[in-house]
Amino acid sequence: MLPNFVLQDSVRREDGASEPFELGPSQGRLLVVTLGITRIIEQESLDISVSGSKFGDEWGASPLAVFPQKFYCGTYTILLDLTEHPEIRFLRVQWKMGRWGRGEPKPLFGFYVFAQESQTPVLAHVGG
Repeated sequence: MLPNFVLQDSVRREDGASEPFELGPSQGRLLVVTLGITRIIEQESLDISVSGSKFGDEWGASPLAVFPQKFYCGTYTILLDLTEHPEIRFLRVQWKMGRWGRGEPKPLFGFYVFAQESQTPVLAHVGG
C-alpha cells in the first residue's frame, strides 16, 4: 500500500481532516511522513497532525505525530513509529489554519501528505 499519498495535493481554505487511509502491509512499521506545502499566502499558519485508528472510526484523544507549525512552502519530514502500535490499521491527517493581518481573512494553503516505509532500521536504546 505504501508509498502513497495519505492526503492528495490540493488547495484548502479551512480546517479539516482527510478520509481514513488504510496502511495494509505497512501496519506496525516505521513510516516516513512527508508534508509538502505547495502554495500559501502571507501571514498564515498551518498545523498538521496524524492520528491512527484500529477500525477507521475512532481516532483517540491525541495524535500519533504532529508537524511543527508551518508558515512557508517547502517539504518537511517526520518519522512515525507504529512498531509500538501494531493495532493501528488506518491513518488520518488533520489540519488547522490560522490567518492574521490585512487582506483576505480566509487562509489558503496548497499541501499534501505522503507516507512510505522507512528504509533505515531504528536501533532501540537499551539502558544499563
